[in-house]
Amino acid sequence: MRRGTNVALTKEIPGLTRVVVAVRLATSEEVLARSLVVAAILCDEGGRALGDDHFVFFNQLADAGRSVVRLDVRSAAPGPEEQVEVDLDRVPEDVRRVVFVAYVNGGTAQRRTLSQLREATVRVLQQEDDAELVRSENLVPGFGPETGVVLCELYRHRGDWKFRVVGQGYDDGMVGMAADHGITL
Repeated sequence: MRRGTNVALTKEIPGLTRVVVAVRLATSEEVLARSLVVAAILCDEGGRALGDDHFVFFNQLADAGRSVVRLDVRSAAPGPEEQVEVDLDRVPEDVRRVVFVAYVNGGTAQRRTLSQLREATVRVLQQEDDAELVRSENLVPGFGPETGVVLCELYRHRGDWKFRVVGQGYDDGMVGMAADHGITL
């Protein structure tokens, strides 16, 4: 799937209730690899987090209702993926979208950007059997000085869940994404 495209997941696959969003960020730079973070933000209709407890990342592995849970890094061909499981039926009704982001965590001696990645792709898997439902294009060719990116989102549309590839970069990384989504850092 290309940036900006979407697919109607639950309309196309009736009975789909649990998915895994798998993010692959591949780089040959060890320092960059260690500082990459994948997170999920549970947002209202306006794209704002319902609260800081609706931000799922390495220090908060699930939202309060455990509808969105960060899994251990899994090995997948041709390399590791960060994975987040979403129980679509348990996502609170006031959550209209689950936004998936990646960013370079601060503290590196040199300026690191997402353009240094070789690959940035997202896959949506059926939780029961890991069957791949959709895969994004490699988003890296669109990156420049960005240190953060909104990768994709799962969102409600007329009673169904849809998936959209976003690929919107942020030069100011998590600080900019937090401001846009109402998260306190």
